[in-house]
Formats: sequence, C-alpha cells, structure tokens
Amino acid sequence: MRELIVAEFITLDGVIQAPGGADEDTEGGFKHGGWTQPYWHDDIGAHLFEAMSQADALLLGRKTWQIHGGAFEPMPGGDPFGDVMNNIRKYVVSTTLKSASAWRNSTLISDNVVEAVHQLKQQSGKNIFVDGSSVLVQVLAQNDLVDEYSLHVYPLVLGGGKRLYPEGKRLNLTLVEASPLPTGVVFMRYRRAA
Repeated sequence: MRELIVAEFITLDGVIQAPGGADEDTEGGFKHGGWTQPYWHDDIGAHLFEAMSQADALLLGRKTWQIHGGAFEPMPGGDPFGDVMNNIRKYVVSTTLKSASAWRNSTLISDNVVEAVHQLKQQSGKNIFVDGSSVLVQVLAQNDLVDEYSLHVYPLVLGGGKRLYPEGKRLNLTLVEASPLPTGVVFMRYRRAA
C-alpha cells in the first residue's frame, strides 16, 4: 500500500497560505505572501528533492496544481526539479476544472475524493506527495488519509491565514525526524500514531 505524505511550509501558528510569493494567494485579504523567502536554505530544497524521489504521484488541489503547472509546464527539459515535476503522475482535485490538460501527466478527480484517494493508496507504487492544497489537506486529515507530515516550520507568526489542520480534528502524531537549519527553520517529520 502506498503512503500519502503531506509536505508543507508552515508558520509557528499553523499558517500555510502563500509561502512563495506576494500575489500567490490573497484570498481572505491575506497580505503576507512570500513569507518563506528570507529563510531559504539549500537543505530545504534537498529535503523536497528527497521526498519527491520517493514518490511517483502528486495529489494537489486546483489552486496549487495551477500554480505549479504554470511554473513547471513551460520549463524546457534538463532542469532536474522541473523534469521531476513535469514527468511525475499528477492528480488534481477540483469541482470547477473541466480538464487537466494544462499540465502534462495530470488526471482530474472531480468527485468522491476520499474514495479516489483510498483507491490511489491501494495501488502499488511509491509514495503519493501532497503540498500546498490547503482545502484538500484538511479533507485528507479529516478522513485519516495522511500517513506522514513533512514540515518546514518557519520562525514567525502571521496571526491569520489558511491553516494546515482542520478545526476540531484531533491527530496523534509521532516525531520521526527533527533538524534545525541555520536560518531558523526547523525540518520535522511526523507520522500518524498507530
């Protein structure tokens, strides 16, 4: 059975919204986009590349899929991370998209998300990797579908924004790895407790 790994950049107060850029996601009046940039360290990229090498599928919400696809689809071959992102099998969860043709190797999941993810996990293969996708990750957590959280925890509090965990859901997790980076970010991996 495949495992589902959720990887996120997250603040100390649990915010995952718009880590990459000022205009990435301003929904709800969010004004703090790009909050990860001052804390970059090459180990962050190494952690992501390692996790991606252990996956053969991406599961993404519509907005994250569109952002990633817009960045990676036009890239010419030869970029190590771009090649991985473009060639991996992708599943996009959306009730508004009519097609997943905007980014190669993508399949649309438009209904019965929980059942579709159960089926993906039952297939043989490597891990299923999820990042961003704030609505989707809460559905996955609510339905106990996440096997591991791979988190880069940033040393700041934003006071509001989209959160990783659903309101009212208790999750018992076991720490399997923790390593601080020189920029103040702490990389932590948590597995769902048995």
